[in-house]
Amino acid sequence: MDNPFVYGVAADNAHFIGREDEARRLMMNFSNGINTILISQRRLGKTSLVNNVIERMADNKNVRIIKMDAFACKDESDFYVMFATEIIRQISSKAESLIENAKRFLSSLVPKLSVEQSGDISFSLETTDKQYNADVLSLPERIAVEKGIRIVVCIDEFQQIGEFTDSLSFQKKLRSVWQHQHNTNYCLFGSKRHLLMNMFGKASYPFYKFGDIIFLEKIPVERWVEYIQRQFTNTGKSISSEICEAICSYVEGNSSYVQQLAWLLWARTDTAATESGLELAKQDLLQQNHILFLNYINNLSSFQIRAVQAIAEGHTTDLSTSNVIFDYRLSSTANVSRVKKALEEKEFVEITGKNVELSDPIFGRWVLRNLKTYI
Repeated sequence: MDNPFVYGVAADNAHFIGREDEARRLMMNFSNGINTILISQRRLGKTSLVNNVIERMADNKNVRIIKMDAFACKDESDFYVMFATEIIRQISSKAESLIENAKRFLSSLVPKLSVEQSGDISFSLETTDKQYNADVLSLPERIAVEKGIRIVVCIDEFQQIGEFTDSLSFQKKLRSVWQHQHNTNYCLFGSKRHLLMNMFGKASYPFYKFGDIIFLEKIPVERWVEYIQRQFTNTGKSISSEICEAICSYVEGNSSYVQQLAWLLWARTDTAATESGLELAKQDLLQQNHILFLNYINNLSSFQIRAVQAIAEGHTTDLSTSNVIFDYRLSSTANVSRVKKALEEKEFVEITGKNVELSDPIFGRWVLRNLKTYI
């Protein structure tokens, strides 16, 4: 029997739910030359949304969508090679045209083509010039003009360029070329919300007002209830709407965890899901993440650990008050500010105004149950 729930991978087909409005908006942007930035908390389905739109638009001959991932890029040179390689690879309809297209559209990169033992063709580009290369950044526009199409370049983990040496200068280079392209538009997204908010939301940054910013909210509970009940029914089992809502509440609407907890409950259900079965599934979820969360704690300072405990115990808006500082031994208001910033940079917390929340709701649950054992 196929797994009725998916997590750890992008959701597709029947598992893609609750993003119809965002998908329509993204399709409109892709078709009409509007740059798009996707921002959300972690594990809310940015990649699934982009993949779904790419699939929906696959038959549109006037728009070619190219997707790439900047996660492995450590510097500008890596980015140029990744950018050029993926564009040439994905616009080449036949394997034998890869080298042809590379030589045709690029002059400063050396194309390499090899055949793996499996028979798959491996294609890559090696740069001969580590300096800024406008030819590479203008590559999709030149191809789009020649082919008479629109090209959309989707770059996942785009915030990675914020880690480059002299990142602001590199961002200026990208913006200076991309903003003048009329046949190419970009969809930029990633997993580090606070970095993306800085890059696209601050007037002092080059990508300020670069395009339409879409903030992905949590999928409505009623859509999850409908989906979970359908998946149970399709596999000969049943689940009440109340238990579906309890699943969503426990994981605070986190899409990946909704899927995972629903799966764990489904695996424990013979015919009809029960509240006792859900409690066991919750324990399974915490246990499956136990080693991961222990590793989280091992990478935090004692002040950071105590701040995490305070946040998990509900001090999301009063962390800097004298009572909380005293109770959790956080030293001072200035120290709390430093701790919050460090936790945000490590992606442990999301900060909105005075509100501080743990990025991972299940980590928060684990903290409430286990942390006192380890501090």
